[in-house]
Amino acid sequence: QVQLVESGGGLVQPGGSLRLSCAASGSIFRRYVMGWYRQAPGKQRELVARITSTDSTNYADSVKARFTISRDNAKNTVYLQMNSLKPEDTAVYYCNTVPLLGYSWGQGTQVTVSS
Repeated sequence: QVQLVESGGGLVQPGGSLRLSCAASGSIFRRYVMGWYRQAPGKQRELVARITSTDSTNYADSVKARFTISRDNAKNTVYLQMNSLKPEDTAVYYCNTVPLLGYSWGQGTQVTVSS
């Protein structure tokens, strides 16, 4: 049973930073492209960043140059460094494969950007 466990969210002021972590059990982490998704209230879940097994990365335009995705294969963990946060970044953040392959979503981690 694969589990995805996100952590690191919180309340931060605009312009602040947070680092999210996603620990993945099982073997999926090393084999697949991993991504960070987010879902804001009343909106659909969207992919914001992804990283391949060879560390190639892609970002949504809305987070480009502010967010950085990385992975530590030895720890089966993928990270999302978020800088220059904006109120519109407020959402629950999740990790999963890209594309989705049927693995269950974790509980997510809430990021709230507010003064």
